[in-house]
Amino acid sequence: MGRIFEVRKHAMFARWNRMAKQFHRIAKDIQIAVKSGGTDPNSNPALRRCIQNARAVNMPKDKVEAAIKRASGKDATNFTQLTYEGYAPHGVAILVDAATDNPTRTAASVRHLFSKHGGNLGTSGSVAFQFRDMGVFRLNPEGIDQDDLELYLIDHGLDEMGESTGEKGEPQLVIRCAIGDFGTLQKALEDRGITPLSAEREYVCTTPTELPEDQAKEVLELVDALEQDDDVQKVFHTLA
Repeated sequence: MGRIFEVRKHAMFARWNRMAKQFHRIAKDIQIAVKSGGTDPNSNPALRRCIQNARAVNMPKDKVEAAIKRASGKDATNFTQLTYEGYAPHGVAILVDAATDNPTRTAASVRHLFSKHGGNLGTSGSVAFQFRDMGVFRLNPEGIDQDDLELYLIDHGLDEMGESTGEKGEPQLVIRCAIGDFGTLQKALEDRGITPLSAEREYVCTTPTELPEDQAKEVLELVDALEQDDDVQKVFHTLA
């Protein structure tokens, strides 16, 4: 076990300076989870994960409950989940996860943002090979015997485990697995009585791109613009 190298310079919401954006994204995740697995978090692992992530961003309980109720109603929005691939300036690969009720609108918006910020929207498969599709769990390391936990999780799909820090510099334990083992690892943590700070599907890049500060700033301007789009859920890139 060692220190996890996080390719993304900031945590997922570090550049999202509006709390409303965080809540909007979690509410969409909740609606998608409820649509696919029902309203009971005890029997719906995806919903259980969403509720954990809502707590991580201090989303009020009433907003979580409202999102679950809205998703189970007859007028609930049906979201299509899409992934866009492209390149930022200076050859940095970008993956954009979106959830939308209007794919035509979203595609046009994402294409416009890439073009406006000096990037290029690519075709399916154009950059995905530069990322690993993984489940990523972040834990509070306090009270955890890390060596013991690592040995336990190896039998439940653990790929790598290491130390990192959160947005405010607080210590975190990061656990990664292949996305196919997400549910198995999630249950293993629950069986140990461990509630993650967050549990996400993430695309982890295999080869980070090093750039000087001025060029990195251009890349992050595109990332920021994409993250602010209402249809965009997450943005992943290869910038070191």
